[in-house]
Amino acid sequence: MHQDVTIAAIRGKAPRIHSSAFIAPGCRIIGDVEIGPDASVWYNCVIRGDVNRIVIGARTNIQDGTVIHCDSPDPRHPQGFPTLIGDDVLVGHMVMLHGCTLEDRAFVGLGAVVMNGAVIEGDGMLAAGALLTPGKRIASRQLWGGRPAAFMRDLTDAALHEMQLGVAHYVGNAKAHHAALTSHGAAED
Repeated sequence: MHQDVTIAAIRGKAPRIHSSAFIAPGCRIIGDVEIGPDASVWYNCVIRGDVNRIVIGARTNIQDGTVIHCDSPDPRHPQGFPTLIGDDVLVGHMVMLHGCTLEDRAFVGLGAVVMNGAVIEGDGMLAAGALLTPGKRIASRQLWGGRPAAFMRDLTDAALHEMQLGVAHYVGNAKAHHAALTSHGAAED
């Protein structure tokens, strides 16, 4: 792990990060957080699992400046709102995820916000800058956009293929960044 990364336990829960995951400098990962194989968490992200759990699946990328939080259990929501992110998910720069579920192969565009109880199904996409309000569900192969987000159109096979190329790109790019940062750190010693 790089020196400018905070990994901290709180209330007896510590982050569990797979050895193949890339965590960039500037990240803060706190509490009940699980990060899967070949996942990447890019520069200056905050992932705070202090009041519920956060799961980030295999090969998922969380791009620069993203904030991920969750919500506590309460009488109306006994489970609270964990943030559950599946495998092969693309999360754009400066996204806010709060107590939501992103199923395998979901996509969240730059600067979008996904709120408590919202779900983006596998192969669903939330456009850049959109706001997915509490409890809304984007169905598989749908694109939603706007503030508040609403259905825009169905996604083509070509669009889904582009998303999967993006996942593969980020897995490879994370390895390149890890190597560059590791060799740079060795040169400073």
